[in-house]
Amino acid sequence: MPTRDAAPAGGGPVAIPGPTPDEVEGWLLELGIPPGPRTLREGICAWDVDLDGYRRRGLATTLILDPANGLIAWAHLAPPLGDGLRRAYRTLLGWNDEFPHAKFSLAEDGRPILSVEVPARWLDLDELGLALTRVIGIADRLFEETRRWLWIGGRVPDDYGAGEPRTAALIARFRERLPELMDG
Repeated sequence: MPTRDAAPAGGGPVAIPGPTPDEVEGWLLELGIPPGPRTLREGICAWDVDLDGYRRRGLATTLILDPANGLIAWAHLAPPLGDGLRRAYRTLLGWNDEFPHAKFSLAEDGRPILSVEVPARWLDLDELGLALTRVIGIADRLFEETRRWLWIGGRVPDDYGAGEPRTAALIARFRERLPELMDG
């Protein structure tokens, strides 16, 4: 896979700008994920997408592209946490150790956040697909532990998770490369 660093004749490496927002939107469409409206501020682009796992559905995920630095996939694991914040914070810190290619934190409004980063020099269709599948796989693996954050008493609605996930093709494409996250 080519990188975005090139060595010119007679000199050291020169950084080549990362992918464009149009390229990222094209990759999302190729991965079967509608990119949603593009937000642009100070050269940084963002899109909101919904990801479905086999257990966790409708995972609101924001993709943030800084072409010079890379892409962050930022998934909202749950609504803002209430009284159990201290215990939840310890849980998030523990998950940072358990899942080394992801980061867990709290947003300003108290929502638990899962993020996966891809440096610009590696960002391409394949790495974007792996990052999004990693988000889905982690959310699925943590479904039982996070469902009490999603629903009162942790009771999953009867119709939740019915049918094939919208991102089933994405999962199928990358599941063998993430066996530590995928069941079966």
